[in-house]
Parts: sequence; structure tokens; C-alpha cells
Amino acid sequence: MTDETGPDAEAATWDPFPSSGEDRTLAKVKPDTPQTRSPTFRLAYDDAEFLTSEAMRGVRLQLELMKPEMALTEAGILSTVVLFGGARIPAPGAAAWAARNEGQRQRLEANSRYYEEARRFAQMCSKHSANTYGGKEFVVVTGGGPGVMEAGNRGAADVGAVSIALNITLPHEQAPNAYATPELCFNFHYFAVRKMHFLLRAKAMAIFPGGFGTLDELFEALTLIQTGRMAKMPVILFGSDFWARVLHLDTLAEEGMIAPDDVALITFADTAEDGWAAIRSFYGF
Repeated sequence: MTDETGPDAEAATWDPFPSSGEDRTLAKVKPDTPQTRSPTFRLAYDDAEFLTSEAMRGVRLQLELMKPEMALTEAGILSTVVLFGGARIPAPGAAAWAARNEGQRQRLEANSRYYEEARRFAQMCSKHSANTYGGKEFVVVTGGGPGVMEAGNRGAADVGAVSIALNITLPHEQAPNAYATPELCFNFHYFAVRKMHFLLRAKAMAIFPGGFGTLDELFEALTLIQTGRMAKMPVILFGSDFWARVLHLDTLAEEGMIAPDDVALITFADTAEDGWAAIRSFYGF
């Protein structure tokens, strides 16, 4: 057995080059001269103006891909259940803050039942993850915001489980909800990279009623599955009455725009139990 404090451990961590952190410190204690004050003298990785320039967009895309990936790998997260839905849906009894008229207020307050179903569904996923996989499989991941996203993170927190939040910088909803695991809470600038992280470990998708963002994520995943660029998995739409009014997939099939079998890529559910049963049936546990 190797002595972790002996020579072998020292050799494993030996690096003959100074760390970037040390180099950064050295750069800050240079004599104050016109040359050292020039933006061109800054270390490239310590130059915010340079890193946020248009020319560095490709580097920033790579950084946004790498940072969450490294953190999730270190945390041992193997698979996820992606939970999407409207940010505007309030918790039961809470005010419908997003309503723009009386009709919307009434509908949003009625739709608060989806908040409770999302919360219960997340509890089921998280209990199974903790009891069967040590909290590493079927981990709930949300967009980190309010509404249904909050309900997902909250459900995991209810049962003492971790959950992931993939936030994005927007004029609104910039603060992550209080229920996401802090060490698994990320922030993105690029929608495209954020979408990749939603799906990289996904074993199921739970889609609750929502708006443009929810539909965007739904059709992104369906397109990848339909074209064979992604493995099949349960895509569960909660609220069959809502989705029957919003989506007309049979029409797409009748018109030949999708194959008849493509309609079966979606499973409809009305309760947390229905959704969890669909996942269990798909994976046979």
C-alpha cells in the first residue's frame, strides 16, 4: 500500500513549473511603470477585457463547456433527470407575479398544481437515486430559476438529496433559487452550451407546462432523438390537457412532416406517480 504522505505522493504532485496562480501574483507586484500599466502587459488569462472580446468567443464557449463538466465529474454525477417547466408558475398559495392581466392571474394560480407535481416528482427521483445509486444516478437538474425549476430543486432538497441548477444570465431570473445544491449551481452565458449540459447525462426528461424556453428545450431533445444523434429516453410531458391544446403532433404525422412512430417519442403524464412509472418501465426497475 502506498504511503500517501511519502515520496510517491510528492512525486505525483510534483510540477517543475510555477502555477498560474503564483504567476498571477508575481505579475501584480511588478514595478508600476507605463509598460506594466499597459493592457498588453496583462497575463492573457488574467485580462478580462481580452477574454470577453469578440475574438475569444470560441475560448469562452470551451470554458463554459469545461467548467461544469469538471465539477460534475468531480462530484461523481453519472446521470440526470432533466426537469423543465414555466418559470412563471407560482407555488401553491403564492402570488402569480408574472400575470399581466386578470385572466393570466387566474390561470397561473390554477397552474400552481404543476409546481406541486414537479416537487413530488423530484422527490421520487431523488429518493430512488439516494437509495439505489448513492445519489449519483437520476440526479435532478433544472434551469435553476423560479417556478417549476424551483419546485424540482426543492423536491430534491426535501429528501436531503443534491440537485443541479444550470442558470443563465438574463435581464430577469438571474438569481438561482434557494434550493439548488450550491456546489452544483452553475451560470451560463451561452444557451447552446447550457443545452448541451442539460442533455450530456440525461436519462429522462420531465417537461411541465411552460413557454418558449420550455418548448425550445423540448424540441431540441426530440430532434436529437428523432435523428439518432442521441439515445432514446423517456420524454414525459406533464399535464395532458395542457399539451393537447398546445401541441398537435398527430397533425404533423398526418401531413407527413414526422413519421407516425415519432409521436410515440413522447409520454404524457398527469401525476408524479405517472411520470416516475414511465421511467421505471423504460429502464425496467
